[in-house]
Amino acid sequence: MDDNKTEHIVMTPKCKTEKSTTLVIERLKIEVKTENGNEHNVHVAGGDHKGIVINKQVTNVAEGEDEPGHLCLQFRVFLVSVQTGKHTQESRTLRFWFVDSLSKSDQPSVAQEFFKELVSPQEFPRDYVGFIKKIIKLMQNKYPNIKKLEVELRQLDEPVTLPSRPLSTDESVMGLKVKLTSEKILEIIESAYPNPITIDNLVKDYGWETSEVETILKELQDKGTVKAMDHGAYTRIVQQDTQIQVVKQMPTMVSSKQPTIAIITAQYCEKLAVDSMIENKETFVRYTTVGTSNSTDGVDGVRVTCRFGESNVYTLGNIGAHRIVSTKLPTVGHTREAITAAGNTTTRLLGTFQKVDFVFLVGTGGGVPHYTDYNKHVRLGDVVVSYPTLQNKKYTYIYCENAKLHEDGSYFFETKEYCPPNLDLQEIAASLKEQTENEINGTLPPWKLYLKDGLNSLSNQPEHDFKAPPEESDKLYMAIGDRDVIEVAHPTAPADSTDTRSIGCPRIHLAPVASGRRIARDDQLRQKFAGRFGALAFDPEMDAVVESILGNCRDSFAVIRGISDYKDGTRIKEWQPFASLAAASVMKAIICAMDAPTNV
Repeated sequence: MDDNKTEHIVMTPKCKTEKSTTLVIERLKIEVKTENGNEHNVHVAGGDHKGIVINKQVTNVAEGEDEPGHLCLQFRVFLVSVQTGKHTQESRTLRFWFVDSLSKSDQPSVAQEFFKELVSPQEFPRDYVGFIKKIIKLMQNKYPNIKKLEVELRQLDEPVTLPSRPLSTDESVMGLKVKLTSEKILEIIESAYPNPITIDNLVKDYGWETSEVETILKELQDKGTVKAMDHGAYTRIVQQDTQIQVVKQMPTMVSSKQPTIAIITAQYCEKLAVDSMIENKETFVRYTTVGTSNSTDGVDGVRVTCRFGESNVYTLGNIGAHRIVSTKLPTVGHTREAITAAGNTTTRLLGTFQKVDFVFLVGTGGGVPHYTDYNKHVRLGDVVVSYPTLQNKKYTYIYCENAKLHEDGSYFFETKEYCPPNLDLQEIAASLKEQTENEINGTLPPWKLYLKDGLNSLSNQPEHDFKAPPEESDKLYMAIGDRDVIEVAHPTAPADSTDTRSIGCPRIHLAPVASGRRIARDDQLRQKFAGRFGALAFDPEMDAVVESILGNCRDSFAVIRGISDYKDGTRIKEWQPFASLAAASVMKAIICAMDAPTNV
């Protein structure tokens, strides 16, 4: 009779080898008869651990033995031995069975929340016993929907080196001297473009020797990637733009040539990707002028210098039936001053091209991984289009100013939320996603064709490789302390999935895009924020740009982020070109699906 039985959390060893151990932890209604709390081969816990039963020897676990797990999650742990300083590597697999009352759609979220709490950096168990104990206590006290867990721990060969998690641009300069290389100099010049960078700036900001900087700049000049300007300044030469005009102000354009769509990028490779989608291009660079002379740079004898945030580059042309203007924000860092300057640049753009009705923010971002749900998981190379959550239509872009920890362990997030009054671009993106998921007879949707065309047109880029990096370079890490990390396996497609991922083919996701360094840098905060607000991507703080768009009464905008890392898009350089091109391809597909302009 079950009347005499109470529910316990029962742990039973399933199998053990020289290098592996498998345990089953399940929720069972049993009657436990013991003397002094123990039977032979069984330990019955008491006190704070009442309700837990430990089988000491391997026994047959009959219930649910033939039923396959509902979900499986695998990860690797890299731990540092306190005694030897060596790294040990262990594979850990969790197989989940859930109670019948939990819907299949809710199972991945429960598993993900359980996993995030299990590996929380503040309380990550440092030994085998602590790890199992935490699983048991979480099942007992917080996760009644988990009926059974199978835990496999397998010792792996020691890694040669601990996996490294790349630093973002702003973190890399915190107390560390940046190594002087030609690649780094070019990266800084490209980041600042169209603003010129002076030798004095480079020496002062990075502590490099003037003579060494001059040597590298001469090498870059000889390669044709940068050019010298007045006052010791240098700027990027854009080989793809054959028609470049340096101007004091934009020339007057007839109505038919006025752009109705503006595209804003922040990184150099992002603008290259966007411009590869544009036909009939002509580029104008406007510097701050201080008079005229027979300077060797520029056109028409324009003598130029530049102050932070005051130069502009505009590429005009066509995408489908639409006139386009694309620009690159001249950033020289990730300070709030730089972001404010980006907002000012956006205001100048919209003031110069007053017929612009639609604005796209296109480039890289950091994806929000879902460790157990294949359909919600965002991987490198995927594209996230800003889209309101199903729960509300309040925001498509959300910026976190601060996060405050309450005494009960919860967080209060101070946010700014933005949503375009007109969601037509978002609805086109939704149609595009549906079209992609229902490909017929292997026919590629338009955006994937644009991606192929972009790869062909950018194949000769010497400094930026736009091809998709090897799939094995897409590593998913989570910090569990100062020196310890875990590598989490990407979730696999369910057997009945019709939207399977193929190598080199990104997927489209619709969700809010978020930003804020306070949360983007912290693995746990980032996941908490993303879960609460439904975000699937983070970008490097474009809130001032979004504010400028809305402040200038543009009612329709979309943020499109190709995923290049799992932070904010600034970390893994290897994936940035391809992610930028994927985002630009989705942008072009949306534009080509828009109604043709009527105000020409």
